[in-house]
Amino acid sequence: MVRLLILAAIVSFACRMMLGRWPWDYLRTPPTRQQAVLNARKLLGVDANATRKDIVEAHRRRIALVHPDRGGSGEQVHETNAARDLLLNQLPDKN
Repeated sequence: MVRLLILAAIVSFACRMMLGRWPWDYLRTPPTRQQAVLNARKLLGVDANATRKDIVEAHRRRIALVHPDRGGSGEQVHETNAARDLLLNQLPDKN
C-alpha cells in the first residue's frame, strides 16, 4: 500500500514537472462560458481589455477575410458574428 502511494506521488510530481499541470487538473472541465469568451477573443484577436470600438474593428477585419464573396464560408461568418456578439455582451453597461 505504501509503495502504491509513493508511486502515485512520483507520477504526480513527474506529470507536474513535464507537463506543467497536476494530474487532477486534467479532470476539471473549464467553464463553458469562460472558454467561449476566450475562444471569441482568440478568433477576433482582441485582448481582455478590448473596448467596444476594438471589438467592432476586429470584427470588420475578420469579416473582410472570411466573407463568402472573398473565398470564405458562411460558417466562418456565423462564427465571427457569434464571437462579436458574445464579447459585446460581456462588456459592462455604461449607464
